Amino acid sequence: MTRPKLAVWKFASCDGCQLSILDCEDELLAIADRIDIAYFPEASSRMAPGPYDLSLVEGSITTADDVARIKDIRDQSRTLVAIGACATAGGIQALRNTADVAEWTRLVYPRPEYIETLATSTAIADHVRVDLELHGCPVSKAQLVELVTAVLAGRRPQIPSAVQCVECKRHGTPCVMVSHGTPCLGPVTRAGCGNLCPSVGRGCYGCFGPVEGANTDALAAQFRRLGLPEAARRALYGGVTCAAPAFAAARGRHD
Repeated sequence: MTRPKLAVWKFASCDGCQLSILDCEDELLAIADRIDIAYFPEASSRMAPGPYDLSLVEGSITTADDVARIKDIRDQSRTLVAIGACATAGGIQALRNTADVAEWTRLVYPRPEYIETLATSTAIADHVRVDLELHGCPVSKAQLVELVTAVLAGRRPQIPSAVQCVECKRHGTPCVMVSHGTPCLGPVTRAGCGNLCPSVGRGCYGCFGPVEGANTDALAAQFRRLGLPEAARRALYGGVTCAAPAFAAARGRHD
């Protein structure tokens, strides 16, 4: 029986989501004999040609070459999944989207004429059809394992779609905004991190991106009640998922 072929691709990113895949050591060993890891430069020098049954894509699109390459990857992939905040929302590098990129390039690089870049950093889905998105910075190990297991079983992956506040309730974590007046994006952020920040008394900073139907206007009203200055409210939406449409719109309304 032919094993499904898996490929893992990198665009503009820190490699953290690929490292999350490698961190699934024990879990991947359990299914290693059922899948062919055909292309994964982070883990192996083997680079088998496509087509691929499953492609996991990390990173955002930031150059013209990226645009051409992701289209070629889409053509070679039966199922294409964008993984992590960069691939699903442009990443922290998407802060360039509202800035003068030419000016930034001139200030950062001694020979800016050697730099070829787009004016924006955009999600994979802005350029090709994406079959599924796994959010997070980095992506959740549990969701990665669920994804690969589901593909092998021929079923739809069971990925959480609830808001982060639900995870706080499930873990018995007191609301940091109610208890301490700590600004938190939990009410508008997708669950999936395992309740990391609120569990240690920090406000959620939205690394899993906006939940579907995120009511950022209602949250803004709460931030005003907390006495949060406008600049601080704007900065809350300037993290790794700053270019996700709901967060970008909320950030823009504070300008």
